[in-house]
Amino acid sequence: MLGRILTILLICAVCFTSCKSKKSTVSHRKKHKTERVVRVKEPIKPKAAPVEEPTKVEPAANIPYTQRVADYIAEYNGIAKEEMLQYGIPASIKLAQGILESGAGAGELTMKANNHFGIKCHTGWEGDRVYHDDDERGECFRKYTDPKYSFRDHSLFLTQRSRYQDLFKLRKDDYVGWSKGLRKAGYATDPRYPEKLIGIIERYNLQQYDQEVLGTRITANQADDSKIGTYLVQAGDTLYSISKKFNLTVETLKEYNGLRSNDISIGQALYLHPVKSR
Repeated sequence: MLGRILTILLICAVCFTSCKSKKSTVSHRKKHKTERVVRVKEPIKPKAAPVEEPTKVEPAANIPYTQRVADYIAEYNGIAKEEMLQYGIPASIKLAQGILESGAGAGELTMKANNHFGIKCHTGWEGDRVYHDDDERGECFRKYTDPKYSFRDHSLFLTQRSRYQDLFKLRKDDYVGWSKGLRKAGYATDPRYPEKLIGIIERYNLQQYDQEVLGTRITANQADDSKIGTYLVQAGDTLYSISKKFNLTVETLKEYNGLRSNDISIGQALYLHPVKSR
């Protein structure tokens, strides 16, 4: 019996040792952490609307020159008359020069600089400027933000330079004298400049605008003192405001009343028409 037990124990011991030696080794693989890349879609930004540049209104190329001139006169005769009232430059001369110098508003310099009278920069000009081929290449010309400033600068240009002062001794309706005087004073180098201005004035009847500003004029031998209109100066009146009210120029009003300055007084009677010499 004892022998059987020993035999069983021996068999069990052999089996246990065999199982232990055959025990499989389990290898553990190290797991690598993987980063998960998440792609986030960026919101689509709306495209900014393109900035629209101001559209330049250019004269139609197929408009006849005579029509272009008529359009120019219609647009600027009011400014020309206003400048005549304030500065004594005939409206006919200003319009004729504008038409000639600007090509009736269609010239290259006028289109890019609103310069209607071909006025160059000259010493002392502090405003905007452009460069344009004229007598020489790349000459400096004045640039304006609006045509009305070109008309005003033309008035200042003539009144503030001594070489043009003889022009203001002429009658305001003497467009022939003014045309010749401008050339003589050196406004233009073209020897036919006066004839060109006179031709434009007479062809398009620009002298009518001088008469509109001056009013119906009465010659000295036709004047009748009993029918001469007068105006009593009121508080706040100036020669300019009175001349504008009665469609006259300041110079004409001074001439009618023998005034040497612009000084007037309240209650003073001013003649509105020429008076016969006494």
